[in-house]
Amino acid sequence: MTKKEYSLEVSGKTLTAEFSDLADQAHGSVLVRYGNTVVLATAVMGGVKEGGDFFPLTVDYEERFYATGRILGSRFVRREGKPSTEAILSGRVVDRTIRPLFDQRMRNEVQVILTAISVDKGDPDIVSVVAASLALGTSNIPWNGPASAVRISKNSEWLVNKDFDTRGDTDVSLDMIACGKAGMINMIEVASKEVSEDDLNLALAKASEEIEKIQNWQAGIIAEIGKKKTVVVIPEPSAEMKDLFAKEIAPVLPKYVFGTDVSAGAKGKLSEISDKWMTLVAEKLPAENVALAQQIMEEAMNDLIHNEAIDNGRRPDGRGIDDIRPLFAKAGGMSPILHGSGIFYRGATHIFSALTLGSPSDALVIDGALPGEHKRFMHHYNFPPFSTGETGRVGGTNRRMIGHGALAEKALAPVIPDKNIFPYTIRLVSEAFASNGSTSMGSVCGSTLALMDGGVPIKAPVAGIASGLMMREISGGKYEYKVLTDVQGLEDHHGDMDFKVAGTRAGVTAVQMDIKVGGIPLKVLAEAFEKAKIARFKILDVIEKEIAAPRAKIAASAPEIIAMKIKPDQIGGVIGSGGKVINEIKEKTQVEDITIEDDGSVFITGKDGTAQKAQEIIYGMTREYKPGEKFEGEVVRLMDFGAFVKIGPSSEGLVHVSEIAPFRVERVETYLKEGDKVPVAVKEVDEKGRLNLSIKAANPTFFTQKPETPKPFSPRPPMRPSGGRRF
Repeated sequence: MTKKEYSLEVSGKTLTAEFSDLADQAHGSVLVRYGNTVVLATAVMGGVKEGGDFFPLTVDYEERFYATGRILGSRFVRREGKPSTEAILSGRVVDRTIRPLFDQRMRNEVQVILTAISVDKGDPDIVSVVAASLALGTSNIPWNGPASAVRISKNSEWLVNKDFDTRGDTDVSLDMIACGKAGMINMIEVASKEVSEDDLNLALAKASEEIEKIQNWQAGIIAEIGKKKTVVVIPEPSAEMKDLFAKEIAPVLPKYVFGTDVSAGAKGKLSEISDKWMTLVAEKLPAENVALAQQIMEEAMNDLIHNEAIDNGRRPDGRGIDDIRPLFAKAGGMSPILHGSGIFYRGATHIFSALTLGSPSDALVIDGALPGEHKRFMHHYNFPPFSTGETGRVGGTNRRMIGHGALAEKALAPVIPDKNIFPYTIRLVSEAFASNGSTSMGSVCGSTLALMDGGVPIKAPVAGIASGLMMREISGGKYEYKVLTDVQGLEDHHGDMDFKVAGTRAGVTAVQMDIKVGGIPLKVLAEAFEKAKIARFKILDVIEKEIAAPRAKIAASAPEIIAMKIKPDQIGGVIGSGGKVINEIKEKTQVEDITIEDDGSVFITGKDGTAQKAQEIIYGMTREYKPGEKFEGEVVRLMDFGAFVKIGPSSEGLVHVSEIAPFRVERVETYLKEGDKVPVAVKEVDEKGRLNLSIKAANPTFFTQKPETPKPFSPRPPMRPSGGRRF
């Protein structure tokens, strides 16, 4: 093996890039180490994908179970299956970072594969971005990199690349992944606990400093060992096609793009001008490439929307730069079966969110290459094809749906009540029934309505908004731009940035940014944060007008959960051998579920009073009795020395013969029989937990007098002596 290594110290750990012939058939490959986390990145460029109208880039993050030093998978299939949610999200982080740095007119297929060789405490997402950048940068694939990534966290201080296994620490208020180059940011992913916009701007500034260190290191490597880039031929429209468009379409294009409602009608107008253009091309330039004709239309619309926004503050639907589309919010009313529901409209984006509450055992068990955990809060997102007026495949999920669902989940997680306050497993599903921009942020709003409708005591309502950007470079790194509040579909498609911010009135809970340009200056992001805050408060006004606080009670259709605590050494007795005891309790009470955790926390889930019945049984089995407590018990066994009396569902104690009455009792059966109900008081609990009970201490007058005294014993009279035999 031939190899060459390059190293850089980042936050006290060594970042190493190893170039070798290990994967030498790939056009670019590198093994990147950070601590004990190791990722292999490969990049390959194929031929032109015929018939495509977009750049065909594929990024795959491949989990390997061996990376954790464990044999994972199901009992019957001990190997990797479909990508986990975490793997898909890691792949999306890389994709969103590197994609803007390609020439989007390319039609050659490019595939980047990240294979996790070893995963320890180092964050594989950060390592994967750097690895992909180096694989592309040193390959022959044309790409405008490198790009670097860093994780910035905050507790009492700022932390760089905090260990992966401590990411969820309760003292961490901010967790940010930021990627970029040359002082610009081109990808952001944030999970935070109602932090301020000032803290987010400061985190981005710190991230930019760290990124530049890694950038300089990467640039030196690429300059030394990078391959010469392949020249990819980018087809250009002919002069005849450009002239035809300039003459027939360009003069009338503005009236089809501006001054209309951005709903199905607007789509119809845009389709009308597009169809007119394609018909002209077919009639007058039949030999020309159809894809190039579509490209001319796209570029013309892109320039038109940019120039009008920047020069005239004009938007396609006639709104002002900072105006939000009409809002509508409704909590509940969909069906009495649902545990909670919400409907949220922002213009032509319509979201329905449904809430389902379940027992702790309904929590999701995550079984991927990274250490498993149980998730008691889930948010899922669906995007059916009819939401955009199209036909398409129905069923299953795709990367976009998983990514949007995870973003809304991240935004809502900080306000979900702790398990000790609200022990339910919580599942939200958001349905994008009509889409015209930012369904993910609409899902945050719809889900907030559903949570409050379902009586979930969230800490505060959460709302989200997407901002856009129209930016053009003047010269020398100087830009003209306009930040747009509440982007709709056309602006999202032709704009330079999709900047999603969710939060409460107290602060931001989640951020996600994707761009189509090389990077965004920090001052533009600061302005976008401020505008998003203003818009978020306006949306919260609408949500709180519909429902000001979570409902006082959960829905009648939802199960009831009772929480109680037992000692860890009592768990075995409640469960019983092979689960016999707990199954008997379930069968007897008809509860839905009983979950017992290692610390002795017990969660009983049921309806119509079944949970209370199970609670009484478990309480009786595990309660600790104290001297002086009084109960009514049932006599279950008689002995010569006393009687055993049952108190509670499963506890028994001995009433000694001397504790039956305040007078001498000769025979137990004279006063008690099996099945009798008697008052008892706990006299003593011995060192083994056995109960000594007393009837006379509970009620001295329960036996008011001795029963009728039996006649005294009199011996038999002597027998008359016999006369005997005489001799």
